[in-house]
Amino acid sequence: MPTALTPELTVLAWSVVLFFAHMTIQAATAVRDTGLVYNAGPRDEHKPVGVLAGRAQRAFNNFKETYPLFIALTLALASTDRSGGIGATGAWLWFGARIAYIPLYLAGVRRQRGRPGDDAGAAVLDPD
Repeated sequence: MPTALTPELTVLAWSVVLFFAHMTIQAATAVRDTGLVYNAGPRDEHKPVGVLAGRAQRAFNNFKETYPLFIALTLALASTDRSGGIGATGAWLWFGARIAYIPLYLAGVRRQRGRPGDDAGAAVLDPD
């Protein structure tokens, strides 16, 4: 009989969906600014994008920069049987903060963007 996923591994699975959401938002905003023909081609020449597409690219880059650490911490918790508790809470907080980050960053909100992630990062890094 298959065993249930730990809370952290559940969040990890949902984070893959979030990865593709980031990628879709970035691609859609870039296509809107540069056109489908340009984006389907080799993109040898650089075409400038608008503010929203630029923000979507930077938000996706930020996700890709922090994602490996989340994956590593999640797998470390799961492989050492230390899942649940504050580690699970931190994983869900990280996930919620990453979801909240997208519209906040796209809208250009400055002060509150990082605050949810600060609390989530602290909880995942210190699971005891």
